[in-house]
Order: sequence, then C-alpha cells, then structure tokens
Amino acid sequence: MPLLITLVFIILLIFMIVKLKLNTYIALLLTAVLLAVSLGIPTEKIPAVIEAGIGSQLGHLAIVFALGAMIGKLVSDTGGGYRIAQTLIKRFGVKQIQIAVVIASFIVGIALFFEVGLVVLLPILFVIANELKIPLLYLGIPMAATLNTAHAFLPPHPGPTAITAIFNANIGQVLLIGIVVSIPTIIIAGPLFNWFLQKVYPSAYHKTLPNIFGDLKEFDIDETPGVGISILTSMMPVILIGVSTIVQSLLVGKSVLKTAVTFVGSPDIAMILSLLFALYTMGIRRKQTLDRLSGSLTDSVKQIAMMLLIIGGGGALKEVLVQGGIANYVSQIFATSNLSPIFAAWLITAILRVSLGSSTVAGITGAGLVLPMVQVSGVNPALMVLAVGAGSVFADHVNDAGFWMIKEYFGLSLKETLLSWTTLTSVLSVSGLISVWLASFLF
Repeated sequence: MPLLITLVFIILLIFMIVKLKLNTYIALLLTAVLLAVSLGIPTEKIPAVIEAGIGSQLGHLAIVFALGAMIGKLVSDTGGGYRIAQTLIKRFGVKQIQIAVVIASFIVGIALFFEVGLVVLLPILFVIANELKIPLLYLGIPMAATLNTAHAFLPPHPGPTAITAIFNANIGQVLLIGIVVSIPTIIIAGPLFNWFLQKVYPSAYHKTLPNIFGDLKEFDIDETPGVGISILTSMMPVILIGVSTIVQSLLVGKSVLKTAVTFVGSPDIAMILSLLFALYTMGIRRKQTLDRLSGSLTDSVKQIAMMLLIIGGGGALKEVLVQGGIANYVSQIFATSNLSPIFAAWLITAILRVSLGSSTVAGITGAGLVLPMVQVSGVNPALMVLAVGAGSVFADHVNDAGFWMIKEYFGLSLKETLLSWTTLTSVLSVSGLISVWLASFLF
C-alpha cells in the first residue's frame, strides 16, 4: 500500500509538471506535503520534515553549486573555454576531431553545468563544422555525451554532489572513481554511438547548419587567456579535491599536513579557493574591474537560482519518503530479490528519471529510496553514488529541457531527436552502469 500511494503521487507530480506546466519547485513541495499526509506523518511534524529536507539538501550544496556556476561563468565570459577547445582541435587535426571535442568537452564539463557547457561549446562546434563541411551532429554527439557523463558522475555537479551527501560518501573517491568510470562511458556513448547512428540513421546528420545562434560573442584568439591557465582554472576544484584525497590516503595518523590538506580539499573550501583563483586568472590578471566581475558572478547565480530551489524541493520529497517509511519499504523489497545493490540503485533512479524528467530530482529521490540499502549492503557508497548517477540520465525525452535544447540547437525534428538524443542517453546510462559494476571489482 505505501508503494501504491507513492506511485499515485509521483504520477500526480508528473501530471502537474508535464500537463499543467506548473513550476517544478512548487509541484515538488505540493507533492511532498500531500504525500506526507497520505503516508500518515503527523500534520504538526510535516513542516519540520519539509524544512529539514530542504535545509539538509541545500546547506552544503548551495556553496558548491553556486561557486561552481561562478567559476564557469568567469571562464566562459573571458573566452577561456573557447581557447581550450580551439587549441585542442588544432593539435589533434581534422582526422581526430572527435577526440579533440571529447577532451575539450570533458575539461569544460568539469567546471560548467550541462546546459552552460552546451552554450559555451556549440558556437565553437558550429564554426568548425562550417569550416570542415561536416554535419553539426557529428561533433555534437560526442560533445553532448561527454557533458552529460560529467553531469551524471562528477562533483561539483549538483546531482553527484547531492547524492554524495545523502550517502555520506567520500567526495574525493566519488570524483576519482567517477573519472575512471567516465572514460569507457564516454567512448561508448560518444564516438562509437556516433559511428553506429550515422550508419543506421544518416538522415539525422544534416549538411545544412541551423541558423539559431543569433548574435554570438566573438573572441579574438590572441585576446583570450592562455590554454594552460584556462585549463588550470577550470580544473582547480578537481585538482584540490583529488590531490587532497590522494594525500590523505598516503598519510597515516594525524599531522598538521594532513589536517591542512583535508581542510583545503573539502568541497566548500576547495570551491572558495578555486573561485578566488578564477577571479585572479580570469579577471584581475586581465585588468578586469571588480565591479564588472561582480556583475558576472551575479548573473551566474541568477541562472541557477531556480535549479537550487528545485534541488531543495527534491530534498523535501526525499525526506518525506524517508520519514514516511517508503525508503525502508522499497529497500526491503529489493533486499529480498537477487538484484545487486548497484543495479537496484540504477533501476529505481532510471524509472524516476523517465517519469520526472529532471536528472537531479530523479537522482536525489532515488538516493533517498536506496539509502537504507547502502547502509546495510556493504557496497562502497561512492559506487552507489555513481550507479544512481548513471540511472539519473536514462532516456532523456520530452519532459526535460535538455531534450528541447538538443532538438533546437542541432535543427532536428522531434523524431530525429528521439532516435538520436533519447537513444544516446539510454546507451550512456547503461554503459555507465556496466562501467560502475566493473569498477566494483576494483574499489
């Protein structure tokens, strides 16, 4: 009965978002309150449960998410992302253009969120496709696959960061294992899938480029930051967190060095230090005024404000599921099955993803459902984070904004988008799951 009640309200949530076009944050809050009442949570406790869910979700994430958006905005506005892509493409040459796109997308995707990464890289791909006389989709698939993989697996992206907090996993482990898992996933969902799709569905690869970019900011390559400093700035959070994790594993016992490294490598401090570094390298060093830099930072936060609220709403729904006993109920059902915890985490999240559209909401909600399973299974929590992340990007379709961005940017029909992008995200999710499962034998 609890599962049936939950299913009814998840359907209601989908109806409010998809059919009524109600704001996702409002729909999540309404669903959380109504579901809490239906699950028998005392009415006087419901406000506290909602507040606890939102607060626990955003208390840490607001820092990481907001500062990550600021760093990405600084790199983008100065042409750092443009410099990175152009340099890699020139060094790899025409024949290895997809490899160059994958590497550039991975570097940019670490610091920038999926939608922002598209906006930064697509104009560059448009110019390259025009110069080389190749279909835009030929470059777009490896780029989008890489950005989406980073979005699913790697902190400081909102989904992996939030799920890491829910599972109380080591964020450094999530990051390092996530990079390992990302490599085969990107190869399969990017160049290999691109080759396959072009063979079976060549009509999607339009020779005529869509004219949809409007007035774009043009960069003179000589006026953009150097490639080395651009890469270093984009990857600074990853460097600080990754080095901290490695050093902590090598140092035994307590020491001043270990304490300092742990402090610097904590996500919040790493993001603060990285932002200060970006302000210098992308701003002050380039003789930008603090007033202008502050404007860029303000704009970056405006772009993610609603996403932060949606994440908070997902946290409220997750807390209701936990307090209402649904999480324990679902985990017990899967505990009695022969499904591995990794596959169960992926499956639950994939179902939520197809239903809800938002990968972040699906990941947070799925994490809440499988939390008890993580606590009793003995599986490395970092692997469970990545399994949920893989499930959270499964079969992106018409109920997600990313689907429509891909359709419009690449000039595809609805059918072409379903056959290319929806299929790509399904391949990405499944290959990600397999990669996580194989990684479970090593970690």
